[in-house]
Amino acid sequence: MSRQTFDPRATLDHLARGTRGERLVHVRQLPRREAELVPWPTWVDPGVYAAWSGAGVTHLWSHQREMADLARTGRHTVCATGTASGKSLGFLVPVLTALAEGSHAPTGRGATALYLAPTKALAADQMARLEAMAVPDVRAAVYDGDTPTDERRWIRDHAHYVLSNPDLLHHSLLPGHQHWAPFLRVLKFVVVDECHVYRGVFGAHTSAVLRRLLRVAARYGSRPTVLLASATVAEPARLARALIGQDVVAVTHDGSPREATTFALWEPPMTSADTRRSAVSESASLLADLVLQDVQTVAFARSRVGVEVVASSTRRDLSEVDPTLVSRVAAYRGGYLPEERRELERALRERQLLGLAATSALELGIDIAGLDAVVIAGWPGTRASLWQQAGRAGRTGTESLALLVAADDPLDTYLVHHPEAIFEAPVEASVFDPENPHVLTPHLAAAAAELPLTEADTQWFGPTVARLADALVAGGVLRRRPAGWFWARSDRPSDHVELRGIGQTVRIVESRTGRVLGTVDEARAHSAVHTGAVYLHQGHPYVVSELDLIDASAQVVAGDPGWSTQARSTSEFRILRADRQHQWGAATLSFGAVEVTSQVTSFLRRLPTGEVIGEHPLDLPVRTLSTMAVWWTLPEDELALAGVGEPEIPGALHAAEHASIGLLPLVATCDRWDIGGVSTALHADTGLPTVLVYDGHPGGAGFAEQGFRQARRWLAATVETVQACECAVGCPSCVQSPKCGNGNSPLSKVGAVRALQHLLAEQGRPR
Repeated sequence: MSRQTFDPRATLDHLARGTRGERLVHVRQLPRREAELVPWPTWVDPGVYAAWSGAGVTHLWSHQREMADLARTGRHTVCATGTASGKSLGFLVPVLTALAEGSHAPTGRGATALYLAPTKALAADQMARLEAMAVPDVRAAVYDGDTPTDERRWIRDHAHYVLSNPDLLHHSLLPGHQHWAPFLRVLKFVVVDECHVYRGVFGAHTSAVLRRLLRVAARYGSRPTVLLASATVAEPARLARALIGQDVVAVTHDGSPREATTFALWEPPMTSADTRRSAVSESASLLADLVLQDVQTVAFARSRVGVEVVASSTRRDLSEVDPTLVSRVAAYRGGYLPEERRELERALRERQLLGLAATSALELGIDIAGLDAVVIAGWPGTRASLWQQAGRAGRTGTESLALLVAADDPLDTYLVHHPEAIFEAPVEASVFDPENPHVLTPHLAAAAAELPLTEADTQWFGPTVARLADALVAGGVLRRRPAGWFWARSDRPSDHVELRGIGQTVRIVESRTGRVLGTVDEARAHSAVHTGAVYLHQGHPYVVSELDLIDASAQVVAGDPGWSTQARSTSEFRILRADRQHQWGAATLSFGAVEVTSQVTSFLRRLPTGEVIGEHPLDLPVRTLSTMAVWWTLPEDELALAGVGEPEIPGALHAAEHASIGLLPLVATCDRWDIGGVSTALHADTGLPTVLVYDGHPGGAGFAEQGFRQARRWLAATVETVQACECAVGCPSCVQSPKCGNGNSPLSKVGAVRALQHLLAEQGRPR
């Protein structure tokens, strides 16, 4: 079967043959879309036009022209259209035209532009595209952590178009902005690619970095136009404005062509009464079958380990049927050397590879074309990511096949049985709080080190500048002078802030070699790399011999002890304030600030069969998290009316909490690992049975607030998922949680359904 004759429906029928047909839950045909062609603008530089017209691009799609015209007039613009819709061309036309025009200036540097991507691979792909275009007189260069020292000065002094990432901006360019003064004085454009990635705490950090950049650029007399490109998201103008703190125009009508896609929802079978086959194993089997059918396919997995497992399992299956195909399957993920990734991308484009297992690193705009099919092992977190991944197939004008394979998770279970929640619901908004004080405060310190802070900096950072700066003065970080707030220490503030998290990171170090295997956030270190924990790295097991919180390191020894470990913990919460409330009859739904205290107290050792062979105490400190939460209360007598007696209340609320956490990503752009929960049969602050779900980041990240805003939809989906699950007493698809600190005990599936149904029935009833 070749790409020219690829038949998605026939291929799907082959995959669903025999008893497998029960796994095919739903099929949706996404129709073909015609192109909307428009002429090139008359203002484009001749050399820029020649570069594209020479490659056959003699017209633009309508959204490309709209973005280019807005950018030309100096309007901050975000283009939010589908995968393979050519957003890059929309911003490159005005950017390269400005750079080409500037290169003809009789004196000085002309104009410069800065391109920011969330990954190094994406910046490298953009660079390859620029090199292939060879626009005359425009010098472009990648400047990131891999750039050799001797090249950095040349780039600062001579490059017109610098391709980088927010991390490099934060750690290098902004702290050393004096070295970039000639570049910044003539900065014409800042491009923020794949901006939908910036959500939660990472979004808040990136917003602060972008505002610091615009502030420093203004110091050198430039007011660059910001151009943002995004996958389809809800309210793209609002997202872009939150990122840069200024008004942004949105371009959302997609004028690019798209061939038809056959989209299938697939649920792996139950392997026992309460266990479903994993999405990773099922996806590996599907990938092997597709490769045997000569269908070029990418299988997306959510983790690096998952990618390696999909690739190795696929190769193992192929070795038993056609060993010649084993070498045509590979893995692609972060952690590989750049040259390895480029070689994999080349092999995929040239069809030397038929099957590739990949993380979301391949989801972003890297130019790979001609794929027949995409397999997605588990819900990728957002509809935006789903459409990005599915859009990786059919990029050369051919029909394509996409399969979403449900993971053993409440959200996945709900979605494959409610296709309207995928195909008929709008994509999510990217949620983050640019004024989260836990994020903004250290960035204000960094900004003060770059240029002294003043009251006028509210234009960049919002109205809390003075209050947060005074708090930094009280902590000895800043000094207050008549001219503003000044950095008061000898070190660099940017060294203490990691953009992709909050707080300290713990290094995972192999004791024998001293090699750093990876890092883990300090918040997760207590449960993931405590002394005695079994830690997996690239599929290989290690045992943690010591967790040193003072040194922020975990020493590990390679070896498989024959068991896995699971941390056990206790959690409590204190309500600091309720900002908003809804009265649902006898029930109360609230949103506000809370303080969550937790402590990892022990860990279990489990055999591969699941049998517990020991519990071992741990002596770890109590952790306190001040964050935002959504919670609901229901009096005991109301629970009794629902059929939940007093002895069953703890298990019912615990199960409802787990299921609620699993379904919150349906309405908020979060992962279940971004949020936490606590439930109690009687809470001191409410005096009632209480279930609480909170943002797992200091100060909050906007997720719990989305739960409060869409509580009816969220909780209705939760109870429906639990009620419809095929298991007898509770499983990972409904009420069990992979991160429960109490070993998923007690749990009452029936009690959770009754409690949630009664809660929803109370909505609209007078108190």
